[in-house]
Amino acid sequence: MADYLRICGLDEIEKGTAVHVDIDDEPIAVVHTDNGEVYAIRDVCSHAEVPLSEGEIEGCTLECWLHGSRFDLRTGAPTGLPATEPVPVYPVEIRDDDIYVCPEPKK
Repeated sequence: MADYLRICGLDEIEKGTAVHVDIDDEPIAVVHTDNGEVYAIRDVCSHAEVPLSEGEIEGCTLECWLHGSRFDLRTGAPTGLPATEPVPVYPVEIRDDDIYVCPEPKK
């Protein structure tokens, strides 16, 4: 398994928001949910090729701002149309209030 990479401090991403980062040329959205959980998901909608990091977060889902598809932050599975294909999700660790993401997607 690849080493985890430090992304930023936990306090640098407000709860209820997402930020875009590139890891090894892969666009990734790091999401800090309202309940304090942190997830990492590929920052490209599988339906329309637009950044998911610009969408709305609700619970454990992230909505594509263009057509309204929602993706489960835990699995990457779409929870509503028009998207039908999942997007990769990445393992996240919190260490000493810093966010670390593994550059290899979960299987």
